[in-house]
Amino acid sequence: MRIPARSVCTAIRDDIVSGVFERGSRLTEEQLARRYGVSRVPVREALRTLESEGFVVTRRHAGACVAEPTEQEAADLLEIRMLLEPLGAARAAQRRTEAHLKVLRGLVRLGQERARRGQGEDLRSLGGWFHETLAQASGSPGLIALLTQLRHKVAWMYAVEQPARPVESWAEHGAIVDAVSRGDAERARALTAMHAERMAGAHRLRITTRGTVRTSQHAVNTASVRN
Repeated sequence: MRIPARSVCTAIRDDIVSGVFERGSRLTEEQLARRYGVSRVPVREALRTLESEGFVVTRRHAGACVAEPTEQEAADLLEIRMLLEPLGAARAAQRRTEAHLKVLRGLVRLGQERARRGQGEDLRSLGGWFHETLAQASGSPGLIALLTQLRHKVAWMYAVEQPARPVESWAEHGAIVDAVSRGDAERARALTAMHAERMAGAHRLRITTRGTVRTSQHAVNTASVRN
């Protein structure tokens, strides 16, 4: 059974974002193939993809290494995300399906319930699903891909504090969904821009130092891979 390079790419990216592979650390094909239980071929393809995404750089005499973005690069990415998310919401108001609305409304209900109960960890996951679904509702493959990549990079570069008033934050999510459901693109854009600007203040740059890679084994999830 050949493991697709995209599965290996996802596994490596997740480990970079979560800090398993620290910034500046080397990524050898042999090391990665052993870690994920795959051959070196999909690893090589995955590293090329991750380099194009900016997670990996190739250095002379060192080979593939985890990138070390500057503070300015991190700030630029956060600003780009703040510009693109409102565009995604506006497109969602024009192109969303009933299935998208059903998921978005369900996430808002859960988010508001968890916010009232003060269940912060649940809110973090629900917020990620909300913004991912809102992007999917835009119906624009290019925009979806950009926003997905930006979410990964921002999560890698920043720690996000929980909102001081989570009930208000989820009320904002609800207002965005209302605008999307009514097809009001300009209101959806404006509400998302305000929400993104407010949430930007909760982002804190991660301070990391170069070190060794954790050695725990991590097999690629092959449940959905066909023979």
